Amino acid sequence: MTHTASLLALALPVLLMLPGCASSIDDYRNETPALELEQFFNGRLVAYGMVQNFSGKVTRRFRADINAQWQDGTGTLDEQFEFNDGEQQRRCWTLIREGNRYRGSAADIVGEALGEVQGNALNWRYTLQVPVNGRVWNIELDDWLYLIDENNLINRTKMKKFGLPVGELTLHIRKLTASEAALADAVVSACEPQEGSPL
Repeated sequence: MTHTASLLALALPVLLMLPGCASSIDDYRNETPALELEQFFNGRLVAYGMVQNFSGKVTRRFRADINAQWQDGTGTLDEQFEFNDGEQQRRCWTLIREGNRYRGSAADIVGEALGEVQGNALNWRYTLQVPVNGRVWNIELDDWLYLIDENNLINRTKMKKFGLPVGELTLHIRKLTASEAALADAVVSACEPQEGSPL
């Protein structure tokens, strides 16, 4: 074996491992445009997404209508989902900003979602309760949001159970223009005002 071939043989396992290395939120520190949750998630938005199982097969498609607002560093995301099989879901997020970090809660989130923004990206980590065949599974989500421009954001999520991959979610979120928001259908809110809430 030549010297060059020997070096390639030693380097190949390392090179093959590199694409699999987990990215860090700090990798996006200098990326623009900067993601400001209070600016992007403000007003009416629409999202289209799909869910894939562990083998990559698309198992569900959905649309989500989002109504977002902020007050004194606390935000609400009122989400209404409609899946291709006709199922409808609602979720009300409460978000609290702490510098470039965020805490989030919702009825089907175990504990809190914890996230950090750097540059154009947000990385959330949380556990979601998912009904499956009459039982509730706790699914761990590694959720990445990337701002493409001031009106468009891509969301990629890896899902695990007991540390093993069970699927992925891909979502495109778009801010509605003022005229689109004015024409958007009114929906029943998933967010009920709570006593003492600033919203």
